[in-house]
Amino acid sequence: MRKHSGMRPQDIVVSLKIMVRGSNPWRHLDLTNELFIGQSEISESLNRNAISGLLNAEKKKVHGHALMEFIEHGLRYIYPASPGAMVNGIYTAHSYPFMQQKFATEVNYVWPAERGRVRRFSIEPLYKDVVKAVMSDEKLYKMLVLI
Repeated sequence: MRKHSGMRPQDIVVSLKIMVRGSNPWRHLDLTNELFIGQSEISESLNRNAISGLLNAEKKKVHGHALMEFIEHGLRYIYPASPGAMVNGIYTAHSYPFMQQKFATEVNYVWPAERGRVRRFSIEPLYKDVVKAVMSDEKLYKMLVLI
């Protein structure tokens, strides 16, 4: 089996995107266009995910239990979220409108976005173009907000 030099933040987004697609067929080009990640990086991400056990050998199906276990127990240590400066952006974490119904808080967070309509403390997304990717995929947005 090939080795890899460690997971990258976009690998989690790639796996989640495949998961939210469900049984809908997809190609590398679909992921490239929908996630704003280059084709070679999509291919490398799929390889890293498969080697890590998050995808099956054919790189088409997510091992959901393994992914959720990684997200629950490892993600915060590998990619810690640190609040930053006040910026314009789109809601994330407990600040996302659905989550605001469940959690009362005075401090809200956003992913930085050029056309963001709210100004709050920033949280860097897992990769720079994640905001573009979630603007056309509400399911992916919700999954990323939750993690």
